[in-house]
Amino acid sequence: MTASKIFLYLCLSFIGGIFLSSMLGPEPINYYGLGRAQIFVLGFLISGLILISVLWKYKKIVVIGFCILFLVAGIWRHQQAELRSMKSELRSFDDSDVIIAIVGVISTEPDIKEKSQKLIIEINETRPRSIKEKVLITTNRYPEYQYGDELKITGKLKTPQIFEEFNYKDYLNKEGIYSVMDWPKIELIAKNQGNIIYSKILSLKEKLRESIYQNLSSPQSSILGAVILGDKRKISDEWKEKLNITGVRHITAISGMHITILAGILVFLGIALGLWRGQVFYFAITFLTFYIVMIGLQPSAIRAGIMASLFLLAQKLGRLAFAQRTIVFAAAFMLFLNPLLLKSDVGFQLSFLALMGIIYLMPTFQNWLKFFPNPEIFPLRSLLSMTISAQVFTLPILIYNFGYISLVAPFTNVLIVPLLPFLMIVGFIFGITGIIFQTLAQILAWPAWLLLTYLTKIVDWFSQIPWAYKTIEIHWIFLVISYLILGYFAYRLNKRRGLVISRI
Repeated sequence: MTASKIFLYLCLSFIGGIFLSSMLGPEPINYYGLGRAQIFVLGFLISGLILISVLWKYKKIVVIGFCILFLVAGIWRHQQAELRSMKSELRSFDDSDVIIAIVGVISTEPDIKEKSQKLIIEINETRPRSIKEKVLITTNRYPEYQYGDELKITGKLKTPQIFEEFNYKDYLNKEGIYSVMDWPKIELIAKNQGNIIYSKILSLKEKLRESIYQNLSSPQSSILGAVILGDKRKISDEWKEKLNITGVRHITAISGMHITILAGILVFLGIALGLWRGQVFYFAITFLTFYIVMIGLQPSAIRAGIMASLFLLAQKLGRLAFAQRTIVFAAAFMLFLNPLLLKSDVGFQLSFLALMGIIYLMPTFQNWLKFFPNPEIFPLRSLLSMTISAQVFTLPILIYNFGYISLVAPFTNVLIVPLLPFLMIVGFIFGITGIIFQTLAQILAWPAWLLLTYLTKIVDWFSQIPWAYKTIEIHWIFLVISYLILGYFAYRLNKRRGLVISRI
């Protein structure tokens, strides 16, 4: 057994420990001061130590012992993250009648709604006692606030709600936010207190956003803004529902498949410019980094970018096994930094699984879809193979998180996703042009409008089919079984044909 394979097993064990701990959930301790998670940790720890110390002559047994220890480490790391949220000082004021005064800086781009805006505040000063944490503020749509504004906020803190279909509390916990404050009194103290470079980047993003919304009508403009900027604010609830029913909501989120498509565009562009394989890698990485920075360094985009960059590195080296192991390592490292991502961040789950699907299943689907053409200018077979591979690997987690399955998704994705690269290209070209030359942008907007109109017609038509989707809820154990089966078949397929990485 090679060192790299052992390292892969250790990373998977660590991730498995975090998964196990997150599924078990918090539980009150028993008479002996031990909870369910602590009993698991103790049992696994003893088992791992016995295997390593008693059977140390058998290398495979020793590896199993270390895997158990890494499983324990994953459980412990997740429990520590949960404990940190429970020990938040700010939470002691939640749901009380105490009026608290906070002084802090807006740390991210404000989330502006139709009648309100949400602000994440990095606290500098708190009364009655000093606390350094983050809080989510909901306030009126106007006056508008910006990243870097320093505010004095006075009001009552609350615990984030847990809705029937969405655990908002866990969603905020993963970002280190344990308290919210609705409609407080706000006083602007100072402006431009954040990072100047990041502030300029957000300004550029706002100009690009305005260029898109000025030159296209809705719903085309709102969908394009989401596709290339991750800006879902202007998508109406009606269209969100239609996108969900047809199984193409993922195109409006910056995920692993989204970034991988962009990486594929950059690779094709680099080759067209006559760059060598090594040069193409650095060309693609440079522009991917610029893109992620330009859209505002969204956490989901950063994570997807890291995974896509490792995928590109594997292409550069021509080694599928390297891609698999480095992406698993990247996931383990990100979960070490924030273990709460595994359960509470659907974007992280989709980014990881979509890329694993592309790595393991895309070569097989390319072989099965040989009857589709695959020219350099429009590699239809590769695009379809990538789409289907990602969909197969993400389907169980989508059903688990959202409680339904889109029966028309295979058709809508095949009809829409292959055109996504072209939509992104024309969208970027006309959006950037609109910042500089408005008249020319109105002309260049036509190709984007045609593609978006085609997309909206497909979504609208399929969403009206009575049997378009079915509500279904699955237990997390079924989720584990699904991925064990998927993993087994993916392993068998790749073992039969060899680990060969394909061109996107």
